[in-house]
Amino acid sequence: MRSRTRTAPRVAAVVAALLSLLVPLLSLATPAQAAATGLHISNGRLLEGNGNDFVMRGVNHAHTWYPNQTQSLADVKALGANTVRVVLADGHRWTANSASDVANVISQCKANRLICVLEVHDTTGYGEDAAAGTLDQAAEYWIGLKSVLAGQENYVVINIGNEPWGNTNPEGWTDPTIAAIKKLRNAGFEHTIMVDAPNWGQDWQGVMRANAQSVYAADTTGNLIFSIHMYSVYDTAAEITDYLNAFVNAKLPILIGEFGGPADQWGDPDEDTMMAAAQQLRLGYLAWSWSGNTDPILDLAVNFNPNQLSSWGRRVFNGANGIAATSKEASIYASGGGDTTPPTAPGTPTASAVTSSSVRLTWAAATDAVGVTGYDVVRVNGGNETAATSTAATSTTVTGLAPSTSYAFAVYARDAAGNRSPRSGTVTVTTASGGSSAACGVGYRVTNEWSGGFQGEIVIRNAGSTAIDGWTLRWTFPDSQRITNLWGGTATQSGAEVSVASASYTATIPAAGSVTVGFTATRATANPSPGAFTLNGSVCSLT
Repeated sequence: MRSRTRTAPRVAAVVAALLSLLVPLLSLATPAQAAATGLHISNGRLLEGNGNDFVMRGVNHAHTWYPNQTQSLADVKALGANTVRVVLADGHRWTANSASDVANVISQCKANRLICVLEVHDTTGYGEDAAAGTLDQAAEYWIGLKSVLAGQENYVVINIGNEPWGNTNPEGWTDPTIAAIKKLRNAGFEHTIMVDAPNWGQDWQGVMRANAQSVYAADTTGNLIFSIHMYSVYDTAAEITDYLNAFVNAKLPILIGEFGGPADQWGDPDEDTMMAAAQQLRLGYLAWSWSGNTDPILDLAVNFNPNQLSSWGRRVFNGANGIAATSKEASIYASGGGDTTPPTAPGTPTASAVTSSSVRLTWAAATDAVGVTGYDVVRVNGGNETAATSTAATSTTVTGLAPSTSYAFAVYARDAAGNRSPRSGTVTVTTASGGSSAACGVGYRVTNEWSGGFQGEIVIRNAGSTAIDGWTLRWTFPDSQRITNLWGGTATQSGAEVSVASASYTATIPAAGSVTVGFTATRATANPSPGAFTLNGSVCSLT
């Protein structure tokens, strides 16, 4: 969080630390999992008890400091959230929330059809902030609440402690985290457990990333999810996608447990990429925070009033890839006979304002008995679909397109229960010519290898004096390599020839700037590097 305490100061080595960390996560095993009880983890995904995928879309709410603002739970639900992360205290730093108070919070979450993430805030910044409590103390607090938590596994996730280590010796985070997890499991807790990163939650030194597999293996149930907090440390697309994909590719569950968008004295977080990447990877996110911050710029709602959203609140709830457009209610709340009727199909989109890298799409609204909450725009290529963006409105601009390229787009509508409409008709658009063809450099490297596969990274550098706006990178693999997953763009491969079109968050490469694309691929015994790359038709130098 960035009230009461602060976001970790940015240091000059942050970017290098994040991008240079190489963790051999992919080859490590997953612990055997017990039979699912309520919310649980399987194959790196958070699932409900019935096996349905559950992606958190919600906000943080400072309940322990504003215990009379329980109406906030109804308010965030009305704005589309499916989850709320509730700030509690164990008594070390702030007055402890009693068992009856916590039971009431859970009841209010359930009444408002929200999944409830409960966290102890007293641990914030341990090792650097002398007032912070320990993870062991937080675990004891949860054990003292077992009577009100048992049986709530379908509705409650236990976040052991908020940002439980500062910037002083963050390596000390690992062992106490493992010990707290084991303590809760030995006490009989079957809930999904969430653990926050050190470095005030931002893990800019990579301790959680480097030790994630060993921490995950310590939970014999396998029902553990990692939480990264993204503030000003994460001010570039490369930092964000690199971190999230390291976990996704290793099939280690992760979500963005807190994030901010407004700039501060340490930098300007790239919330657009955070939300777009979370949507693309189907990861949860929980924005900080509903209201009552000592730094009001982070208030989503002014004075707890849902009718007075701040610009930050409007971005989170109603912007591209925001809560209203992407949230799906937990299916546990439909078991008693909820809404199962999908909306009607939206109108066929029409295209306007076509450039070499973007297009504006507009469509007629769908209808629904309860109400449409969002629209998913997809690229259609034969029988395949690729997510383009999501919005709560009936128009949007799709960016990151390649020049002189034909695209087909269609739209789906969704309601609050997550019912999805039939697909709209498609519109075909050919982008304008004239995409940037400035001088470019490409750095290609293999970051990890295993039998039959590898992980690679491509850094695209703009060596020109003007920004590149929209790009397509092409190369030919020399020895039967084949891409299986790519982030930072959309890949197509025909034989050995690969084409990657920029994503919305990597489309612009400023003069003298760069963007990073990562991928996993299959390989034969040898794994030679490609010998040439072109960007928008221009041959790039190898760097």
